[in-house]
Order: sequence, then structure tokens, then C-alpha cells
Amino acid sequence: MTQTHLTTANDLLLRPAGLDAEALTNVLSGMMTHNIDYADLYFQYSRSESWGLEEGQVKSGSFNIDQGVGVRAVSGEKTAFAYSDDIHLDALQQAASATRAIASLGQEKTGHSIVTRSHVPLYLPQDPIASLSADAKVKLLEKLERYAKAQDPRVTQVMASMAAEYEVVMVARSDGVMAGDVRPLVRVSLQVIAEHNGRREQGSSGGGGRFDYSYFTDEVLQDYAQKAVHQALVNLDARPAPAGSMTVVLGSGWPGILLHEAIGHGLEGDFNRKGSSAFSNMIGQQVAAKGITIVDDGTIKDRRGSLTMDDEGNAPEKTVLIEDGILRGYIQDTLNARLMGMNLTGNARRESYAHIPMPRMTNTYMLNGDKDPQEIIKSVKKGLYAANFGGGQVDITSGKFVFSAAEAYMIEDGQITYPVKGATLIGNGPDVLTRVSMVGNDMALDSGVGTCGKEGQSVPVGVGQPTLRIDGLTVGGTSA
Repeated sequence: MTQTHLTTANDLLLRPAGLDAEALTNVLSGMMTHNIDYADLYFQYSRSESWGLEEGQVKSGSFNIDQGVGVRAVSGEKTAFAYSDDIHLDALQQAASATRAIASLGQEKTGHSIVTRSHVPLYLPQDPIASLSADAKVKLLEKLERYAKAQDPRVTQVMASMAAEYEVVMVARSDGVMAGDVRPLVRVSLQVIAEHNGRREQGSSGGGGRFDYSYFTDEVLQDYAQKAVHQALVNLDARPAPAGSMTVVLGSGWPGILLHEAIGHGLEGDFNRKGSSAFSNMIGQQVAAKGITIVDDGTIKDRRGSLTMDDEGNAPEKTVLIEDGILRGYIQDTLNARLMGMNLTGNARRESYAHIPMPRMTNTYMLNGDKDPQEIIKSVKKGLYAANFGGGQVDITSGKFVFSAAEAYMIEDGQITYPVKGATLIGNGPDVLTRVSMVGNDMALDSGVGTCGKEGQSVPVGVGQPTLRIDGLTVGGTSA
């Protein structure tokens, strides 16, 4: 259980400042005027590092330590928030005093005595930064560079990087709950450039999760090198992508980023409470083709997007959002669940103590269908196979999106023929859900590289899906 996590948080965050559970109870009680529905204190300590290697040398590096506390009061739809990087009683009381401006003074509610809450841990409370020496970290990057260059003589440039974070958080709430978490996070990224006959193309790969650097074995690093170089070499031979409406097959795994962006954000509670999502007021309605089930699951062990507890101290869940094409629910935090009269889903997330929580995705993916991926390819007379994605953007209100394919091929007469470059997928999230005609049985999660941005806050996430066939999707390209 996470009692040891709470002990770590107490030792690291409260004890050095001379704080204890009684002091936090007093601060929260002082905030609870008659017009305040809820209040919480969010303490955080984080230590992070990054290393970057280019042309055989470490060209960049950083190390950062940060700590602080965020103080929040909620009254109806209004939220007051203050934060401080000074974890001491005076600073805490000043921040709490600032949040009380949200409500008129009145009879104070009785404060709750603190009750600790434990959750089933989804990762070990380890410090990944301490798991390797500085020399060993440099050697790991050098090894990754060697593996990439050994793949093919056309590889002319390799950029490798690694990053780790050790984060300890604690939440104390006005309902008396206190909970803590110790969150490791690591990531290795690789980008290669290949050249041939005056043409230069790039490929990338990487991965990570909530563990330490020992995850990156020789086998894992060789896999990253193979995938990055393969992508670059494929693009060296790629022809200009055609444009127009056509059948598109999306590969499994990372292409689930399209689901995340074009659909997942539209299922977050705050957008739906405000009526600004394309999915507002549609629970119980058919919003996708039959056979499509999409979940958000923060409970998968060691995954980048998983959390032993969310940033309000609640347990994450495996939340069914769309079931067999029917919209079943939204992703919720405390405020939006209360105002919408819906159940919590454990999706309150914030970038740091200096940010307010909001409903955010964890690991969002589509469940398996019953089609073999090869059967899906064979069913296409002429179309595009998007094996991997680069960047993209979406408008939450309309659901419109644009995504660029990092690795794509033409499908002709049921066969993958030649690679194409410059393909962009253009569409509308809710509309695309209705155009899925085949769902593969090869669901895969991404390798652990996702970062999601929303209202200026970034948090780690995961995505996934099986191979999908989408009919009549607009492809932007460079060839008529």
C-alpha cells in the first residue's frame, strides 16, 4: 500500500517545515467559510534531469530541484488558487488567506480530522536519477548512438537524449483525507538523420515509463535504434503523398495519438460541463461506429500515463468513455463531477503545485476488434497506410484536426506498395468515429513518450489502439 509513500512525503515535505497533520487541519479549517464547498493543499517536491548527446558529445544537460505548495478553495463554479515555493506555516496561511476572497465571510464549517488514504501502488517509489552514475548515463547515450550508426551507412547524424524525474506529492483535503505518492518517470529519445544522393530524411523513436534507468537494456536500446533508422530510410525512398478523400488504415500503438487529440480531449468533463465540446449532452447516444470501445485507464502498472493517485488524492480508474459506439461518460475531476452530478473518475491532474487541477487523460486507448491487421490491408483497393504519426492539432469545440504522418505507405489492390511523404490527415473527430469500418485485434500501447498539453499545462500520458480502417478520410498531400 502507499502508506510508505505518505511517510516519504511527510518526511520530505512537512517535517523540514515544522508542519504536521494538525497544522494542515487548522489551515484548512480556517479556509472553510460557509460559502466554500471544498479546499485542498497540494505539496510537491520534484527533482529532474536531462542529458543530450549529439555528434558523439554531450551537448546539453540540466538539473532542477523544485518544491512548493498550492492552496485551492472552491465555491460553486468559482475557484480561488494561490501557491508558494516556501513550505512553511506563514506562507501556507498567507496563501490560504488569499483564497478566502472567493467567498463572503460567515460561519465556519467544522474542520475534519485528517484520515490517511492508501492506494494500490502502480510503480515502485524509486529515485531514477540515482539509479545510474553520471558516467553510466553518458555511456548509455553513446551506446544508443553506436547502435543507430551501425544500422546503416546512410545514417549521418544521431541525436540521443534521456530524462528522469523523481516527484513526491501530498494532498490534504477539507474532507479530512490525506494521501501521498512517490512518482518516478524516465524517458529516452532518439532522432537520426539519413542521407543518400543529396536527400536528407529523419526518423525518431524512444520510450519510457514509471521506473528507473535499468529498463533501458541493450535489447531495448537496439530496438529504438532499429525503429528510428527504419523510419528515416523509408522516408529516403518515399514519393510525394497523394491528396484527396480516400480509405486510410491507421497502424496500432502510437497512432492512437489521433484518438487522444481528436476525441479524448472532447470527452473531458470541463469542456462538456461548459457545453464547448462536440460531445456535450450526448451521453447514451451513438457517437461512433459499432465495435468501437474507448477507455481511459490510469491503473496500468508502470505506464507513463498511470497514477497511483490523481492530484486530488483519488484513485484512478479504468473509465469506459465509448462502448460499442455509445457515449457512456466523461473524464472527471472533483469540481466538474460535482457540478455535473456525475461520478469521479480519478482524472484530476496538474503540471505542478503552481497549477490548478483539471480533468485530464491518463492512458487513453481503443479496445481490440476482431479483424486481423492483414485482412484490413487486403480489404483496401486504394488508400493510405499511416504507420506512425508526427505532430497534430485539434479544435476542441468543432472536433476538427490535422495530423502529419511520420511514416506512411500507399495501399494498392490490398498490398502495401511504396512509402509516401508529406501526408496529412484532415478531419473531424466525432465524424471520423462513424467512419471506422474495421477494427483490428492487435491493440498496442505506445512506447511511453506521450506528453499532453492543455491550457498551458503539460502532463505525461499514454495512448494506444489496434489497426483501424477509416473510410473517406481527407488526406492532404503534395501530389495530385
